[in-house]
Amino acid sequence: MSRLTWGEPSKRQYEAGVDRGVLYPPSGGGVSWVGLISVNERPSGGAATPYYQDGIKYYNRMEAEEYAATLEAYTYPVEFEECDGTVEMAPGFYAMHQNRKPFALCYRSGIGNVLNPSAGYKLHLIYNVMAEPSEQSHQTLTDDPEIVSFSWSLSAIPTTVPGAKPTAHLVIDSTRLSLELLDQVEDIVYGTIETAPRMPTADELLSLSLDLPEGTFTAEFGAMF
Repeated sequence: MSRLTWGEPSKRQYEAGVDRGVLYPPSGGGVSWVGLISVNERPSGGAATPYYQDGIKYYNRMEAEEYAATLEAYTYPVEFEECDGTVEMAPGFYAMHQNRKPFALCYRSGIGNVLNPSAGYKLHLIYNVMAEPSEQSHQTLTDDPEIVSFSWSLSAIPTTVPGAKPTAHLVIDSTRLSLELLDQVEDIVYGTIETAPRMPTADELLSLSLDLPEGTFTAEFGAMF
C-alpha cells in the first residue's frame, strides 16, 4: 500500500474533440461521415425516486436511463437521406418528410493529458438510432455569409449486452486496450481492403477479448437500463 498522491501529469486527463464519424445505414456497409461538427450527448431519465419510512429516507430507486444526443454537421452522407426521411423519387427529385429509418453510428472523442494531448481516444458505438431533424434557417446572403449547418436529435433503442443491462451506447477506451485488440475492433468498424465496415454486436466485441490476456479489454457502458 502507498499513500495517496495528487497531480501526477499522466493522470491529469481531459477529453476534447470529436472525429471519424461513421454511418451504418439500414442496408450496405458503413460510410464516412464527413463534416461532423459535434455530438452532444444528453442521456435522459436516470432520476432517483426516494422512498421514506417513518419520516426517514431508506431507498433511492433509479429510473431507466436512455441514450439521447444532438448531432450537428455541415454535411451528411447521401446514405443518410433515408434515415432523415428523404426519398429520391427520380434523379434530383426528392420527397421530404417520409418515414425515417433506423441506423447505427460510430464516432471518436479524444483523450489527452498534461504530457500528451493525443494520449488516446474513446470509440463510441451507438445502436438502433433514430434521427429527428432540428430547426434549419435559410437567410439572405451578405458580405459575411454564414454556412448552414444541419442538426438532428438522436434517440436509440438498447441492444443486449452480455453481463450488463441492455444499452444503446458502448464506449471503448483505446488507452485500456492492447494494440492487437484495438486493431481488430477498428478493422470491423472501419473496414479493410477485403471487408466492408460494419457495426459489431456487443457479443462479438466481448468474444474478441476472450482470445487475449484477461484484463486487456475495457468497455464502458453508457445510457444503461
